Amino acid sequence: MNAGYQQGGYQRGGRPPQRPHQPTRAYPVGGRQPRDTHRPPAHQPVGQQRAAAGGYRQAPPRRKRRVGRIIAVVLVALLVVAVGMWFYVDSSLRRIEALPDYEGRPADTPGTNWLLVGSDARDDLTEEQKAELATGDAGGRRTDTIMLLHIPEGSGNATLVSIPRDSYLPIPGNDRNKVNAAFAFGGAPLLAQTVEGATGIHIDHYMEIGFGGFAGIVDAVGGVDMCIEEPMQDPLAGLDLQPGCQELDGAQALGFVRTRAFATADLQRVENQRKFLAALTDKATSPGVLLNPFRAFPLLFAGTDSISVNEDDNLHHLAGMAFAMGGGVDTVTVPVGGTPTVPGAGSVVEWDRENALRLFGALEKDEPVPADLLPQPK
Repeated sequence: MNAGYQQGGYQRGGRPPQRPHQPTRAYPVGGRQPRDTHRPPAHQPVGQQRAAAGGYRQAPPRRKRRVGRIIAVVLVALLVVAVGMWFYVDSSLRRIEALPDYEGRPADTPGTNWLLVGSDARDDLTEEQKAELATGDAGGRRTDTIMLLHIPEGSGNATLVSIPRDSYLPIPGNDRNKVNAAFAFGGAPLLAQTVEGATGIHIDHYMEIGFGGFAGIVDAVGGVDMCIEEPMQDPLAGLDLQPGCQELDGAQALGFVRTRAFATADLQRVENQRKFLAALTDKATSPGVLLNPFRAFPLLFAGTDSISVNEDDNLHHLAGMAFAMGGGVDTVTVPVGGTPTVPGAGSVVEWDRENALRLFGALEKDEPVPADLLPQPK
């Protein structure tokens, strides 16, 4: 016999050989069914123990469920805040009776037509803002910008028509005069009636914005890129721009669309206004603004105190207009026949009646503007 072993035994000081684990069945007191005492190793997680025992699948970690609930709560909260802000801004819009019915008004036509007005209203500006924007202290309200926007029913670009404010037109209840005199005589309703009478276009929506609101919107989107072909200096508009492509802030943009320091005065100005408005709407509807809360929320609030709309218009109408323009817009000025001087009115803009009828006739039928009336590439 080997010195280290006993017969039928094991080495002194050693461990007995390991036997494989055999499940046993315990019979509890009271005649209840036996329970299986087999258990997986104690180090396994509870979910895996249940799976090994033929029970439940592995349960998802509680942490993941908690994170999911937090994300859901945050998303719901953001949605509630966004909806609340939307209705707050909508309620902040100034609503006026800009488009009342009257006898002889043009019938409704296909597509959607907006009358867009930029006024020189300064009532909402502080003295510091007036100095910064170089607006002066003139009282009352006058039109700096008058545009007619046509959005087609189907596909195709919108059409933005600039109406020079010196356009010499019949004003209901008054003699012929510059179109901006209609705004001075009777505000938005008389201006809209004058434009409808001259164009034959039924206007569906109205938007007017003052100096402060315009500059605020430009600053809210982070400025707008414009390419300047020649130096532009106009102390009256607070403007001093050098040639080249550059980003204009709110004050610079306001001076850019206001200045008349050109040989063609108002005609060049309306062209600049169209270019800038197209660039502004393109920037405002870009993903870089809409998906950036630091741009989107300021844009939502910018200028609401300075924006006036027709009594039936809402914020979603303004949003629809902006997206329509952001999707592509053709810009054109009413065809001009001459710029005579009229006693009592001064230098005025006479329309080319034949081509003006072609332009507005196409819009009335919801058709594209004749190509020869659109600006030709330089």
